[in-house]
Amino acid sequence: MERSLGLMCGAGVLPARMADEARRRGWRVVAFTFDEAPGVAERAERVVASRVTEFGPVFTTLQEQRVSAVLFSGRFSMPDVLRADRAVVDATSRGFEERAGARIDARLVDAVIAALNGLGVEVLDQRAFVGDWLDGAGCWSSRAPTEPEWRDVHRGLEVARMMAEARIGQTVVIRHGAVVAVEAVEGTSETVRRGAALGGPGAVVVKAVAADHDYRFDAPAVGPETLVAAAEGGVAVVALEANRVLLFDRAETLRIADAAGIAVVGVDGPP
Repeated sequence: MERSLGLMCGAGVLPARMADEARRRGWRVVAFTFDEAPGVAERAERVVASRVTEFGPVFTTLQEQRVSAVLFSGRFSMPDVLRADRAVVDATSRGFEERAGARIDARLVDAVIAALNGLGVEVLDQRAFVGDWLDGAGCWSSRAPTEPEWRDVHRGLEVARMMAEARIGQTVVIRHGAVVAVEAVEGTSETVRRGAALGGPGAVVVKAVAADHDYRFDAPAVGPETLVAAAEGGVAVVALEANRVLLFDRAETLRIADAAGIAVVGVDGPP
């Protein structure tokens, strides 16, 4: 019997890639688009325009389409969630906040997953659907970091992990050992822009995740948009926690990095 998968699509190219992989694995894809997700419409059996403030219709459609599993994909905007007026939020979405007790993404995630499980819908780990965009330690760019840059990378990894554990953010910008920017709700690219402006040319960007990070809801990633911001700000290195943070749209991302002389590396611990 054909299995139906609900693909919850945030912004970016990741939803289309994951839809391809889901279809390859035999899933019928019903896509719920919460933002611009190019290429998804061509890969889904049905596309449902959706809003984070109106989860009631989403749940109704999941049941109507006999969806047995859900896959979250792409970039969801926390500022949109934080700014949402309770007066326009439907009962289902309001219930998530009441269950969570706050608009903190990790707590909201737990509330959403619990509600889906209550419908008999499993939330899948995203890592099985990303292909070769998740990689180990090593240097992927033409230029490798210098010794001083490596020192900033390892300092940044330590700080980024600490920030991720505290559920503050996943990205930090380092310059000469000093922390010049920490991600909050603005996202990786905006953190890079702010950090590069504060730290100046030669800054080092590091992205990492908490030890217990839940990949069912979020697959942390760096891609072309972040590398463009890094290039514009004169960033020297972009480092990702190996086997934990995705490098998506890999060829284009590395093309941008090489053109700007940025070292892109996967790192998994101290030297």
